[in-house]
Amino acid sequence: MIPVNKPYLPAFSKYTQYLERVYAKAWLTNNGPMVQELKLRLEEYLGVKNLLPVANGTLAMQLAYKVFDLQGEAVTTPFTFIASSSSLAWEGITPRFADVDTQSYNLCPLATARAISDRTSAIVPVHVYGNPCDVHAFAELGQQHKLKVIYDAAHAFGIKVGGQSVLNFGDAATLSFHATKVFHSVEGGAVIFNSSDDYERAVLMTNFGIDTKTGQITDSGINTKLSEVHAAMGLAVLDNIDAIMQHRVALFEQYCHQLKDVVVQPAWHQQATTNGAYMPVTFDDATQSSIVLDGLARQGIIARRYFSPSLNQLPQYTQRFTDPCPVSESLASRTLCLPLYYDLSATDVTTITDAVKQALYGSAN
Repeated sequence: MIPVNKPYLPAFSKYTQYLERVYAKAWLTNNGPMVQELKLRLEEYLGVKNLLPVANGTLAMQLAYKVFDLQGEAVTTPFTFIASSSSLAWEGITPRFADVDTQSYNLCPLATARAISDRTSAIVPVHVYGNPCDVHAFAELGQQHKLKVIYDAAHAFGIKVGGQSVLNFGDAATLSFHATKVFHSVEGGAVIFNSSDDYERAVLMTNFGIDTKTGQITDSGINTKLSEVHAAMGLAVLDNIDAIMQHRVALFEQYCHQLKDVVVQPAWHQQATTNGAYMPVTFDDATQSSIVLDGLARQGIIARRYFSPSLNQLPQYTQRFTDPCPVSESLASRTLCLPLYYDLSATDVTTITDAVKQALYGSAN
């Protein structure tokens, strides 16, 4: 069987080298040396400042919302993983969905502008599949309406736009270090703040609001700390991140070549790099995508409807005000993600693309 995803595992000996350092200090959590080293190495690798490691990507988003004291509504995309909107709802912020762009599949700036109301406190776009949003348009919208812009960049590890990290755009950007991501620490995540003041408040909040210098509780807080054991895995993976990304990008490019004129793909940001995070393919209609999904499954190949359903159609959100999202709803019904991970081979990709063509045309030719 070929799964849709498979976590990258560094050599066990490499991981245990980091774990031996954890054991030697008997320091398992509370911003230990592994977390501190991971933070510094990630800031250097990604070209960012004010990076705060946390326990997972969902907490990263929730922490950002708390730092900015968001209330009311946030305009966001319905074409994404559920955590993008549930993290808002969990903090008492109503997700107000705006439709996505037909080409990039990302939150549409024009639709976002129409969705902004007097209750809007933020815009929360997602770099879907690692494909950067129109960051300049959202910066302009944020300035015009005095709104915070917080990017869910869970898919965008290592991506650059115009030569700089996509994580440097917005008031904050969040990452997920879940096991299925390009870079992972089994579970984990990070928030990157534009402002050092916001970063310092987040550091305080992530330790229950306790000022470690004085021992006084000076702010509302929660526990979002990343453990030393998770950070050790992150460091072991980071040691090989260039090879991981190069291989994934090579597979992505092979897919694109072999499926040219067979499927539709999101139009990638013209000034952006790629990281091989996902291999999305879109078909003419829902029926065609189901035929391919079933045809792959019969050959032991697992694809996934990523993302389905369009979040504005979920029962918990349908009673809340949202603009129509026909583009997102259409894409959700006919877009699949094909297998893409480090252990996948070029031969595997050929097997998968042949299976796609066979499902569509009755043969691989």
